[in-house]
Amino acid sequence: MSIPVAVATPLAERTYISALDLFKVGIGPSSSHTVGPLRAARAFVEALAADGLLDRVDRVECVLFGSLGSTGVGHGTPGAVLAGLTGLEVETVTRDDVARVTSDADSGMLALRGTHRIRIADGWLRFAPRELKPRHSNALTLTAFGADGEPLRADTYYSVGGGFVERDGDDSAALASAASPRVPYPFHTMVELLALCRANGLTIAELARANEAAIRGEAETRIRLAAIADAMEACLDAGLTESGTLPGSLHVTRRAAAMAARLRALDAEPTRDTSLEWLQAYAIAVNEENAAGGRVVTAPTNGAAGIIPAVMRHGLDVIPGHDDDTARARAREEFLLVAAAIGALIKSNASISGAEAGCQGEVGSAASMAAAGFAHLLGGSNEQIENAAEIAMEHSLGLTCDPVAGLVQLPCIERNAIGAGKAVAAARLAMNGDGTHLISFDTVVETMRQTGLDMSTKYKETSEGGLAVNVVEC
Repeated sequence: MSIPVAVATPLAERTYISALDLFKVGIGPSSSHTVGPLRAARAFVEALAADGLLDRVDRVECVLFGSLGSTGVGHGTPGAVLAGLTGLEVETVTRDDVARVTSDADSGMLALRGTHRIRIADGWLRFAPRELKPRHSNALTLTAFGADGEPLRADTYYSVGGGFVERDGDDSAALASAASPRVPYPFHTMVELLALCRANGLTIAELARANEAAIRGEAETRIRLAAIADAMEACLDAGLTESGTLPGSLHVTRRAAAMAARLRALDAEPTRDTSLEWLQAYAIAVNEENAAGGRVVTAPTNGAAGIIPAVMRHGLDVIPGHDDDTARARAREEFLLVAAAIGALIKSNASISGAEAGCQGEVGSAASMAAAGFAHLLGGSNEQIENAAEIAMEHSLGLTCDPVAGLVQLPCIERNAIGAGKAVAAARLAMNGDGTHLISFDTVVETMRQTGLDMSTKYKETSEGGLAVNVVEC
């Protein structure tokens, strides 16, 4: 048995994080810089409308602080804010929608909430990378002004990772606790999760399914998990067919399609196993789509969105027993349920935000989640699943976030391919044991949290250190 670590958590923060909170459909390239700011801007105009102020707005200003100010342009934040101000929803918005509203703004006009036209002048957006808010480094302030120049409303929002958004002045813990659904098996640490499984004779997948079904019913849970899995696979398949270069100053060539073509040729006359190379192609395909502003699933973030879909597809490819549609559908559901249970623990006790914890919080979290899901598909016990998640996270500790040119491309795309391989390796290593190990998952998550606190801000999504400053932009 692994050695547990004590994690003291206030009761108000002991909230249940659903699989459908962690896995959300959105657009690339960043859940923190694109999805979160779009949600925040939409919430802002909805608040204006609710207060009866929308028709009085003459202009809007936005300030991007900290990491949003450092790398917001490369991460698509300005377009995301504009899209949110027009009332577009992250679940349905497309890259063409963002291009359209950006073009409108460039011409000097914008339709707030899709109905109220206002002026958009130069200076509506200000970048403040050196100004840090104490609550989170991903912060933005939106201010609406009337025709007389007086502010009508001003709100500061925090994009805290994975598309989650909080508003300044709200007690996030109290709000989350009040909104937290009642589930039959609440847990906040891995120790608690494993104890609940043992006491009730459940696998992690079964326990997670029971919790999700308590929120929305078994049938609705299956439908929505299938939709998430379908969106992941659609993104992966799209990435395997697209070629050309990615947007931005680096002019990175897309390579997943060429990799897939080469692997298909090798598979036509098989001389060796190519499954791990397909795994890499899958992860790269998803993250190239993300970098191009395509539709992706936060898993748990956009920057790490390729790992879970790639490992899930790889598992269905190489593990026997998933040939018919029913078995495949069940396997996808259970993979996502197990992965989400791990992701919920990481988000609750550490962070999934690159701006808060570095890339250990993004790729490390995704690799840990995927390792757990893969171990489940291999038939692992609850203890082996915990071990797999622990191994993948342990060997991601200290991973920095240093995107070159502020784009979610280098080293982010390849890092997903390596993270996917790490997840599979961690699961297979865990399956060679009986789940007994000395360093517990809870200990590693707490260590990741502490490492994130100690990490220099220049290695947290600001593009001020590491590869971001040592690679010359061509």
